[in-house]
Amino acid sequence: MTGEAPTALGLDFGTTNTVVALSDGGDDACLVPFAGEMAGSPIFRSALCFWEEERGLNGIASEGGPWAIAEYLQSPLDSRFLQSFKTVAASPLFEHAQIFGRRFRFEDLGQLFLHKLRAHAGAALRSLPPRIVVGRPVEFAGARPDPALARQRYDQMLAAWGSEIHYVYEPLGAAFGFAARLDRPATLLVADFGGGTTDFSVVRVSGPGSATRCQPLASAGVGIAGDRFDKRIIDHLVLPLLGKGGRYRSFDKILEIPGGYFSEFADWSRLALMRNRRTLDELRKLQRDAIDPAPIGRMIALIEHEQGLPLYEAVGRVKRALSIADEAEFTFSGGGVEIAVPVSRQQFEAWIAADLERIDTAMALALDRAKLSPADIDRVFLTGGSSLIPAIRHRFARRFGAERIATGDELTSIAFGLAQIGNEPDLATWSVV
Repeated sequence: MTGEAPTALGLDFGTTNTVVALSDGGDDACLVPFAGEMAGSPIFRSALCFWEEERGLNGIASEGGPWAIAEYLQSPLDSRFLQSFKTVAASPLFEHAQIFGRRFRFEDLGQLFLHKLRAHAGAALRSLPPRIVVGRPVEFAGARPDPALARQRYDQMLAAWGSEIHYVYEPLGAAFGFAARLDRPATLLVADFGGGTTDFSVVRVSGPGSATRCQPLASAGVGIAGDRFDKRIIDHLVLPLLGKGGRYRSFDKILEIPGGYFSEFADWSRLALMRNRRTLDELRKLQRDAIDPAPIGRMIALIEHEQGLPLYEAVGRVKRALSIADEAEFTFSGGGVEIAVPVSRQQFEAWIAADLERIDTAMALALDRAKLSPADIDRVFLTGGSSLIPAIRHRFARRFGAERIATGDELTSIAFGLAQIGNEPDLATWSVV
């Protein structure tokens, strides 16, 4: 940054984390910091917390990012915590979330989240630059996602950020930033492993000093990434202890406990919403009828005591541990529930094997669309938190060769690149219509 007023802003609104970068028209960009001891870094957790308060809007107060986590931990039984709400952006089935009697549409949640983000950024985002470049996945998460609906919701979410808003595929942002590292022409494959989606872009990079440094060739994606891997851990390690696979009595029959409760429980964006009278009454009835009522009792305790966030963090810890060790122990303690289960990297890789195959298919599609083979790729840049999983890195090393793999800036590379793309004279090459 040269010290001039920012000319472009890159917004990486992620499923798990959100990062903002600013550029002043030069070749570099800088990350926007957040003030206060709870911030700790320029990475703003994509989360919201709500609680009832007379001074709040319509009697509801709220916070975002790490402050949302702090509010939740201070009073988990009296608050509602939401995260990963980006995963419903393209879902026609999601109409609103009911929180303390008030309906919040996706765009309402998004506007509120961005308002909190700007407030905690202080002077850095008090006035916004004229050009806003927003990252979006190549393929949105969810069953039968509707990209036109997601675009409409994004537009409404960002209405207060200005009139010149451009949408760019997230891996293209990472590609643009990585191109600055290259000192010679190259054909580049970028793989972005986010929280909700995994996306690929193929980019041709010209040598330094070229009028057009980067040329996008093709992109592809799939709605599978870090959150899906977390759910595999929940499914195989936690849910059997909460009643999955158990049985209950229904009149004179013995039936398997319905799976719907467990699919809801494993969805982080909906876990907080399960703490309502109807759901808890159904679970208590199921507990009375269960052959073994103890596991359902654990599920009820986790919901009633708002243990979604601690459980999420425990899953993240064991996943990270398995990235550096062959074995680890999944441990959780909260709401009267104690869990300690050993797990191996081999088990984890078996659980996510089918997901990795679908990710491979999306990568092959990106190459096919670019009319290239793996041998035509000079460099591969892996970014996003799940790129640290050894099984993912090994697959790329086998296909492209370890010497062609590059990593780094796993959580910030996209925002950097988006801000730099904002300086391009013609954004039509990069923008998604």
